[in-house]
Amino acid sequence: MTVAPQTIDAAQCRKLLAEDPAIRIIDVRTGGEFDSVHIPGSHNVPLDTLDAYASELAQLDQSLVLVCQSGARASQANVTLAAQGTTQLLLLDGGIDAWQATGGEVNRGQTDKWALDRQVRLVAGSISLVGVMASMVVPQAKWLAGGVAAGLTFSAVSNTCAMGNVLARLPYNQSKDHDVADVVADLREGVKR
Repeated sequence: MTVAPQTIDAAQCRKLLAEDPAIRIIDVRTGGEFDSVHIPGSHNVPLDTLDAYASELAQLDQSLVLVCQSGARASQANVTLAAQGTTQLLLLDGGIDAWQATGGEVNRGQTDKWALDRQVRLVAGSISLVGVMASMVVPQAKWLAGGVAAGLTFSAVSNTCAMGNVLARLPYNQSKDHDVADVVADLREGVKR
């Protein structure tokens, strides 16, 4: 049985950070998204690398606030870390979008990379559009659009995204200055970024 994660809103998160400087924010978005905009002091451990570092993160004594763009990837990270025995987990409700919407301070990079969910919408929409247009010439091409629709439906029901996982691994979504092993070492040593 999976325990529902404890969520906090942006105002609660700011209050907790002010009261307890030992709390760490783990941003599970891609390195590229993190480079574009992130909460000051947060540490980037992309969801696609989390499995490799979950046991080390589970050994940390601090509470961890998990953040992503809107909340879905942070929920997946919660499942991964909870399976390793991490109990001091909080999820930022609404992710970085909610943090910014409530006036939370952010660090902005020199890049303006698209959020992963926006990239998924572009790719899924483009494939569907090509499938529908191609079906005017080759009727079987309609199944391409149908396949994307089925994938999106499964993604919503399972709260996972295979297309997002593939896009997250593209060079565009990687940070040139990012080493997750260094981030985890900083977390162990209590270094704020």
